[in-house]
Amino acid sequence: MNIRNSVSYFNREISIPGYKFDGSQKASFSELSFTSSTNKSEWIAGINAWTDNFMEKQVDTFPLRDYDQLTFGAFVQNSWQATGRINLETGLRTDYVIDYGFLFLPRISILFKVSENFSSRAGGGFGYKSPTIFTEESERIQYQHVLPIDTKRNILERSYGANLDFNYRTTLAEKITFSLNQLFFFTYLSRPLLLEMQQDGIYMFINSPGHIDTKGTETNIKLGYNDFKLFFGYTLTETRLRQDGTSVENTLTPRHRVNTVLMYEAEDKWKIGLESYYFSSQKLSDGTTGRQYMILGFMAERLWEKFSIYVNFENFLDVRQTRFDTIYTGTLTNPVFRDIYAPLDGFLINAGIKLKL
Repeated sequence: MNIRNSVSYFNREISIPGYKFDGSQKASFSELSFTSSTNKSEWIAGINAWTDNFMEKQVDTFPLRDYDQLTFGAFVQNSWQATGRINLETGLRTDYVIDYGFLFLPRISILFKVSENFSSRAGGGFGYKSPTIFTEESERIQYQHVLPIDTKRNILERSYGANLDFNYRTTLAEKITFSLNQLFFFTYLSRPLLLEMQQDGIYMFINSPGHIDTKGTETNIKLGYNDFKLFFGYTLTETRLRQDGTSVENTLTPRHRVNTVLMYEAEDKWKIGLESYYFSSQKLSDGTTGRQYMILGFMAERLWEKFSIYVNFENFLDVRQTRFDTIYTGTLTNPVFRDIYAPLDGFLINAGIKLKL
């Protein structure tokens, strides 16, 4: 039997000339679960509860965006080694969301071990998200003139996803380790929650009559030689909003992402790494396109028996959106903020000491 609980508190305060948003958010998660295992099977069953409460301070005459969400859930899942080459994972959970009703969320995953070097996994499942005012769209305008969620009009966002991956690992020339993971994924988000401006300049959350579909691939390669390891990853993502017979590219979703990490790790002595992250251009909420950028980082750690010293140079090329694009339009006293799609803090250095007690 396992019992766990977490509680979080978040103070949300934003001030701009002539406007202030101020409130506090408290959330908690509690779970009670039971596990039973045999040689070839494992069962896990349990119940849980989520709470999410937001209280806004009254700073003007605009309607308060207070809400109190409560969700109860029950779940059961099974892992079964059907044969020496096939593992099957299945699960079913049901949630009851106050104001929105019951949801049934099945999932399944099957692993095929074709050989010692090659395996494949296929799976899928259902999900959902409760509506709140805290989205990227509303945060961009500091929640100004954004009406509260209407539980009689707004509904849950429901998602359906599937994935398939292939894994291969081997040794090249008896010295170089090589592994490859190739993933294909697809997600369908029904009735997504969108922020729309009304004729009086007020913003309202409305569930789109359409859907958002996301499809893509992710490739991860790992090479190892003695104390050196090279990691390479590439993600291709295409996300589109389809409604009323139209199809448009979803905002703030780079189509291409590349990450590369080179590590040198001498056991109990040194850890040294160089990393790079590339993001392609992406569509912004105002109809423009944010430019591509790359971030480079470096880290080093010297280890001894009882302690170690480390230093990180994050984004040492000092890539910042303010250096190649604007983050607002209008004047300093009356700004209209644009999407933030690249770092704002620039080059950072941090160092420290780790102690082993």
